[in-house]
Amino acid sequence: MPRRVQRSVIQLIFFGAILFTILYLNRPTSIPPTFAWSKIRYQTTAHTLPQTRGKCPNLSTTKKPALIVSHVDADGDTSWLSSLADRYHLCIYDVDASPDKPSEYLQVPANRGHEAMAYLTFLIDNYAEIPSAGAVFVHGSRWAWHNDAPDYDNKALLEVLDVERALQVSGYHNLRCDWSTSTCPPSAPAQGSLEMRLQSVVAPWSARAASDVALPRALAAIFGGDGSLLEGRLHLGRTDTVRSQCCAQFVVSRARIWQHTREEYVALRQWLLDGGVDGDGRRSSRGDQAAPQDDRVAGRILSYLWHILFAKVGADGAVDLAQLNKDACPSAQDCYCRLYGRCGLQCPNPGTCRGQYQVPQYFKLPDDWEATHS
Repeated sequence: MPRRVQRSVIQLIFFGAILFTILYLNRPTSIPPTFAWSKIRYQTTAHTLPQTRGKCPNLSTTKKPALIVSHVDADGDTSWLSSLADRYHLCIYDVDASPDKPSEYLQVPANRGHEAMAYLTFLIDNYAEIPSAGAVFVHGSRWAWHNDAPDYDNKALLEVLDVERALQVSGYHNLRCDWSTSTCPPSAPAQGSLEMRLQSVVAPWSARAASDVALPRALAAIFGGDGSLLEGRLHLGRTDTVRSQCCAQFVVSRARIWQHTREEYVALRQWLLDGGVDGDGRRSSRGDQAAPQDDRVAGRILSYLWHILFAKVGADGAVDLAQLNKDACPSAQDCYCRLYGRCGLQCPNPGTCRGQYQVPQYFKLPDDWEATHS
């Protein structure tokens, strides 16, 4: 055999072996995956915990759903929320207020994890007083690119949101129906896949890629603790995909909130805080299990987590990934009808309906959007 042909055959065999190895490592499992994601087991080494600063007034006497608002200065004023007080019990958190400066709104321990810090602070400081009508968690801006309305108006969505119907299916529902920017489409790569790892290397500036790659380890740290007395699978496989809607605005029932203890929410908030920086600007030295220091990555990981926290847990105490993904990604047609009363829509595929939502250019609304749409 000529040397050139021999070399080509060897290269072909070598390439085939690599391809076979990749396909073998990423082969789907025939066993339906279930995970030990029913209890938050993260263990902090912090010596002190944040003081209570987020107790929502008169929450124990309300018959209305609580509306938890994570507000920063960049969101503008909160006057748009006033007209919603007839439908909701308002609990507004001033996320970027200075700890030493009084605020007319509720406060959080640190500006960390975006909206997650306000959400967790509400759950911790008001745990015993969650309204029987449930709770709705939203961002503080009225106009935002991710609000699932033709004009991106969150006020319009909240005015027609049917909280009771939203909670009927599983006790939790994301406020978005359109699948764009989510991991709901089948084409979304598995978070632990080689494809996603390669994408994070090729595009290191992408917070989304970095968050997806970091998700498997974060889930293990949050739900695994020290690993003792743990039954069930903890780590995502290379072909296991967590399907999740964008963008951390949702409604949840009291029963789903109470399936975790207050101490579990404290532990999750500490996972977030432990990964931050100390007063001198250095990373907190509280172990390698804490949240990523990059706030964009830590915040996005938690945006993937809410539907897992509030998922239905099986009799064996495990979370079924297939059922979790099905509940997380209802068809846009069913979702619009259930949440907002927009029924009979024309929907060319499960993830979108005509005339309802489209991603604005560069994921950003024009600077004059509020002025021209208020």
